Amino acid sequence: RRSPWRRPASASASASSAPRPRCFFSRRRHPPHQRPQPVPPTVDMPVKPKKKGQPKEKVSDVLNVNVIFPNEDRYDGECTRSEDAGLERNGFGVHTTLNGITYSGQWNNDKMNGTGKLVHLSGAVYEGEFKDNTFHGMGTYTWPNNSKYIGSFNNNKLEGEGKFIDAEGYEWIGTFHYKAAPGLKLKLDM
Repeated sequence: RRSPWRRPASASASASSAPRPRCFFSRRRHPPHQRPQPVPPTVDMPVKPKKKGQPKEKVSDVLNVNVIFPNEDRYDGECTRSEDAGLERNGFGVHTTLNGITYSGQWNNDKMNGTGKLVHLSGAVYEGEFKDNTFHGMGTYTWPNNSKYIGSFNNNKLEGEGKFIDAEGYEWIGTFHYKAAPGLKLKLDM
């Protein structure tokens, strides 16, 4: 049997008359049981063209999980897979620490973000808006003696217009700056 890559001895030296080597892979015949099967068609969703500078959409499935962390804290709620294939709390969930602090509310990027309720072991309760694990926005903080502050928070601090109701039920209205509240006015019911 001749090799397809060798020129026959009778052929002239010119390249035009030389037989071309044939590719045996293109004409190869497979037995019926080894023939390549056609690939089933995939279902492609229509894609809208993106505008330049538009951020890439993050497509992820929401999973409902029950997790116990190494420090024995527990989380029951929604999460998604992060880019490094780990789980990240996103959506609604309840996080309970071993010593009894409980947060129930919205999570985003594995942090308390959105509205929620944080209950401390002492009995103090914050209910309102969170941003990156801090009290941020409008909310209500209730101390164990039932006094409460209703108003604006900024990075865990009382900040801006608000109302303080003391343990006896008196309402104080004014502007708060962390621990100071100069010029508070007592609201009197007459």
